[in-house]
Amino acid sequence: MVSASPSIPQTKDPFAERPFLVFWEVTRACALACQHCRAEAQPRRHPDELDEAEAFALVDQLAELKPPMLILTGGDPMMRRDVLAIARRATDAGIRVGLSPAGTNRLMHFDFKAIRESGIERISLSLDGACKETHDAFRGVKGTFQRTIAAVEMAHAAGLSVQINTTLTRSNLHEFDAFRDLMFELKPAMWSVFVLVPTGRADADDVPEPEALESIFEQMADLVGKAPFAIKTTEGHHFRRVLAQRGKGGNKGRQGMRSPLGIRDGRGVMFISHTGVVSPSGFLPFECGTVRESHPAWIYRKHPLFVSLRDSDALGGKCGRCEFRKICGGSRARAYGVSGDAFAEDPSCSYQPAPLSS
Repeated sequence: MVSASPSIPQTKDPFAERPFLVFWEVTRACALACQHCRAEAQPRRHPDELDEAEAFALVDQLAELKPPMLILTGGDPMMRRDVLAIARRATDAGIRVGLSPAGTNRLMHFDFKAIRESGIERISLSLDGACKETHDAFRGVKGTFQRTIAAVEMAHAAGLSVQINTTLTRSNLHEFDAFRDLMFELKPAMWSVFVLVPTGRADADDVPEPEALESIFEQMADLVGKAPFAIKTTEGHHFRRVLAQRGKGGNKGRQGMRSPLGIRDGRGVMFISHTGVVSPSGFLPFECGTVRESHPAWIYRKHPLFVSLRDSDALGGKCGRCEFRKICGGSRARAYGVSGDAFAEDPSCSYQPAPLSS
């Protein structure tokens, strides 16, 4: 591990110095077999996974970087026996920590009070089908839906803030009304709606059609400011454009959303793999260095890809000429997954910006 802090001049760009969110895939091991798994998770931990000493050293480096939020994810982070020790070290260093476990039997036997006592503020759980038949089919293991519902109740009882993640695919868009109703029943603090990216086990044919997705975003916008939970999107950045067009948040387009405007792959987001490889996000699989050789702050601030991804004027296609590019910018991961170009237009957005004046 490199421990020296990089010396980087200060800039006015709020995303140039540090990411808003760091996603750390602490392990790739998981007992589930999800249809669209980004990580293509395996049943056992990888032999080259960061060990506990390396994990603690990485936490210390992240404390120097000072991201507002660290998400411990996987695979299934509960497959690491030291996951709560990692969380405790991070919270003691002043980093807010979230946990994203899988809905497995292992989670059912975990002490949720111990999760809260480790300093973790929020737990995020995935519901990708609005009933047990569709969710269990998506996750590849029977009983996952019921375990996830139980985990939500256990988290509430332990005083943990709950976020529910839902992945929208072409095959489950018809369940949107049922998803919405389920959120009102479960009462999460946040509903995070993820738009599928073709990476890992996910195929481009599973990505929702742009027009259908636009209709869903309009329905989601109806909920903003009215629902008893906050709503945000992941890899569905053009939801901010829909909000702005409807006057919810004005040009900022962020009413009911808690992450900064313009945040996207590499711009306010950094991903660290189970072996320490740093990428702009978990869905944009470029290897920009490893924490075993370089300080993560240096990689985030200085790697050419990260620097380029922070430039909204570097975008191509209609994203490059869109008047909402600074608050949206499209999914760089989906652009890459579909076209092979991380700076191409987001294929899931139906909006057509006005032609640039000559």
